[in-house]
Amino acid sequence: MISGIGKEAYIFLYAVVSGAVLLSAYHLLRCVRRLVPHSMAAVGLEDLLFWIGSSGWMFHRIYVVSQGRIRWFFIAGMLAGAALSGIILSLFGKICTKIKKKLEKSGKNR
Repeated sequence: MISGIGKEAYIFLYAVVSGAVLLSAYHLLRCVRRLVPHSMAAVGLEDLLFWIGSSGWMFHRIYVVSQGRIRWFFIAGMLAGAALSGIILSLFGKICTKIKKKLEKSGKNR
């Protein structure tokens, strides 16, 4: 029984990492959009392609890891990983903004 719980914990951890990777990839796509101007049609097409690809990737991960059975804790793990990744990315963005403001302020004082 313990080995079964260990396997389930591994699958949940794998799901958390998968969710974090998925949200980080979308965040990277958003960063590219900020660097390179896009029309609304291009943004819509990019989003459509990203989510179709993400859905396929998530389905494949669930299928491979869970032997074709949908396990709700896998989906919960992916959501938890995405939430954790979102919190980390948000904190990182706030830290970068503060550093940028301090550097701009110190540059004006010189």
